[in-house]
Amino acid sequence: MPRLLAALALLVAAVVGVAVAPVPADAREWKKIRFAAAGDYPPFNGLGDDRALQGFDIDVARALCDRMKAECEFVVLDWDALIPALLAKKIDAIAASMAITDERRRTVDFTAKYYDKPVVLLAGKDAATGSDPALWKGRSIGVQANTTYAIYLRDQFAPKGATVKTYPTEAAAAADLAAGRLDGVLGDSVTLYDWLERGATADCCRFVLPEIKDARYFGEGVGIALRKEDKDLKAQLDKAISDIVRDGTHERITRKYFAFSLY
Repeated sequence: MPRLLAALALLVAAVVGVAVAPVPADAREWKKIRFAAAGDYPPFNGLGDDRALQGFDIDVARALCDRMKAECEFVVLDWDALIPALLAKKIDAIAASMAITDERRRTVDFTAKYYDKPVVLLAGKDAATGSDPALWKGRSIGVQANTTYAIYLRDQFAPKGATVKTYPTEAAAAADLAAGRLDGVLGDSVTLYDWLERGATADCCRFVLPEIKDARYFGEGVGIALRKEDKDLKAQLDKAISDIVRDGTHERITRKYFAFSLY
């Protein structure tokens, strides 16, 4: 783990406070909140042996429900079905490591962020030495489909001549990188560092620094997605997020999964 921890220490942002609007006195009291996640993104959200959701996102959601004295219900949906299910009122909230972006805000609302992480480019040892899109002309980059990372590559790298290949998961893309079928993989630091640290083929690849930052694509952190009309739920969840950050609950959950802060 030393290599992983040393690298991540360079990437993790400093802790900042949460701005919280007061909860209106006449706000609806939410006694039950139906959360959904895709379950394909461990350690943030994955499926246990019993096929139940587990992971950092899920533990944070449970802590928020505890703070609100509300019952949590969790369902597994495909990533592409999450927002449609929310808008159709089949669920109340998405706790699936969804980045807060302006594009998504056209359709849904978000709580305050509950974690943040940098975007990195993992490359084969003989690939380009930087993250400038022009360096990737004629090279292939893998990415999880239907994510902000895929949109970013489509808009910024493909016009410069890079070939963008999409995969169902970041792990699948990384496996093709290790097998020599890709020149790079774009994704989040935690997942790709974990894959590199644990993989038997870790010597295949290296990270191209610096990390990529573009708020237009990667937003303002990760929040819980909500319907726009559920302003009372947003206010109550925002307060709960502030509370668990302040009293150390958030940090205890983080340390269960990671050796570094995500907030």
